[in-house]
This record gives sequence, structure tokens and C-alpha cells, in this order.
Amino acid sequence: MKKIVKEENKNTSELWFNWLTRKLNSYEAFKDFASGQNPEEVAENFVAINSLGISDIFDKFDEEDKDTLDQFQKLSECEWHVFRILKKQLEFKNKVTFVDFKKNKKIKK
Repeated sequence: MKKIVKEENKNTSELWFNWLTRKLNSYEAFKDFASGQNPEEVAENFVAINSLGISDIFDKFDEEDKDTLDQFQKLSECEWHVFRILKKQLEFKNKVTFVDFKKNKKIKK
């Protein structure tokens, strides 16, 4: 059993992704947003702060890791589009007004 666990932990794609996820989750981006920075500036700050760790990861990157990174980028772009669609739907929902035509209808006698 220990051998299987050790083999699973040697998956470099999983290791760098776990490292990146942990760093992103602990990075307090909302403080940067509150100070007026845009998402691109926040991302650049994150990369600058974690440049040594990122450099270490890139030193070990191979083609499989590059493919994995490409897939994660596509997934995050997809998620961004989903959030954008949801936001537009919420904005549209807030603009819709409902009219009760029954109340405005005059009844002729």
C-alpha cells in the first residue's frame, strides 16, 4: 500500500497543481480588488509574490505538464464564461417588470 501512495505522489502535474491551488486559495485577492486593482494586476501581483515557487515548478515542467496547464486554462476560461452568462441572466432578471393585465383590464357592462 505504501508503494502505491508513493507512486501516486510522484505525479508532478498533481503536485504543481496542488501547490498552485493552495497558493491561490491563501492569496487574499479581494484585498487587492478593494484597493482598486483589476484582475490582471492582481494576477501579476500573485505571480510576482510566488515567482520563486513558479520558477521551481517550470524547471521541472515537461510536455505532459504543459498539456495539463493548457487544459486547466481552458477549464478556467469556461468557468469565466459561465459566470458571465449567469451575471447577464441576473441583470436581465432584475430589469424585467411584470404587469398584471387582469388588474388593468376594464370590464364593459
